[in-house]
Amino acid sequence: MEQYDPGRLSPAQAAAVRRGLATGRTGPPRRSLLRSGAGGVLAAGGLGTLSACGIPPAGKTGGGVPAEDHSAKEKQLAFSNWTEYMDVDDSGRRHPTLEAFTRRTGIAVAYTEDINDNNEFFGKIKPQLAAGQDTGRDLIVVTDWLAARLIRLGWAQKLDPANLPHAFANLSPQFREPDWDPGRAYSYPWQGISTVIAYNEKALDGVEVTSVSDLLDNARLKGRVGLLTEMRDTVGMTLLDMGKDPGRFTDDDYDAAIARLQRAVDQGQIRRFTGNDYTSDLSKGDFAACLAWAGDVVQLKADNPDIGFLVPDSGYITSSDNLLIPSRARHKTNAERLIDYYYEPEAAAELAAYINYVCPVDGVREELAKIDADAADNPLILPDKAMQAKSRAFRSLSPAEETACETKFAKLTGA
Repeated sequence: MEQYDPGRLSPAQAAAVRRGLATGRTGPPRRSLLRSGAGGVLAAGGLGTLSACGIPPAGKTGGGVPAEDHSAKEKQLAFSNWTEYMDVDDSGRRHPTLEAFTRRTGIAVAYTEDINDNNEFFGKIKPQLAAGQDTGRDLIVVTDWLAARLIRLGWAQKLDPANLPHAFANLSPQFREPDWDPGRAYSYPWQGISTVIAYNEKALDGVEVTSVSDLLDNARLKGRVGLLTEMRDTVGMTLLDMGKDPGRFTDDDYDAAIARLQRAVDQGQIRRFTGNDYTSDLSKGDFAACLAWAGDVVQLKADNPDIGFLVPDSGYITSSDNLLIPSRARHKTNAERLIDYYYEPEAAAELAAYINYVCPVDGVREELAKIDADAADNPLILPDKAMQAKSRAFRSLSPAEETACETKFAKLTGA
């Protein structure tokens, strides 16, 4: 049997990555490949799959084994994150929340914005993790599918609940039980990402939009609808519209969603599939309505009063970027203290006010209102209970499912 390489993409998965690059999302690099699930080939494939194909479980090669924790003697930690994903002061050089953490705890944080793409970052740390070596990082932020991969490979350390009282108490219910990390034993969300419907009121010109069905079927929107190049978002929202749960769908359900999208494409309903560059189409009115990411909508609406959003009654797709501690990290307890710090309402509010993505921390509203009253009332940043109840996650995929799903979606989008 050909040896299975967990870092190698199938042709369909590589095409999905190219879609993200070709569409040229215009936001920060973090947003540019943030949602790229194309490389998540181990999202649900168990370690038995690896063993059968020539790669032993990570625990047998040294992965997943914690290093001696030097936190008590070494008041420091190394934190790797995406760009534009931390609060900064007016100078653009200092991070107020990190500095406050250091003042309180005496723990110095070496903060590095060295994650530009999930696949690229995994390729960077994989050799060290596979060899049972320290990556030089105590805390990292990766998207759902890569978090699932690291956990399944045994390359993330199990968290100590005793060091995470605020995180345990304040984690929003909608993020508590991902199928790839039940009970959040290895991870906590850094920020949430919601997929909603955005619209340009002027471009709609009186057309009512309330659902994905309206995007796909309303002839008055023909040629003025945008869908996302991210398979999980576009197919997930379509599954919800069809009354299916993206967390439990079957192969037949997926094929039915693809067929429904194909009809809309064939009828000229869809102007194009886009990455983050939908923001330009929506602002100009080339899109009357489209699928969009909540963090972008917050920023777009601030600049253009015609921009609005809606959450369909059928629900919406939610994913997250997640904090993990790599195996062999030297400062596990220090990293856990930093995770817990960002689940205190004051620190979480400062971060949310700057980032504008979904805050995963309950009880932050009062503190955020002191900083930005509009942000505190924005359900795209702090979903209320009604909106949280509509949140759904796209289920983990096995390697075979990933390849099949991406192949069908690539054919649909013409990638």
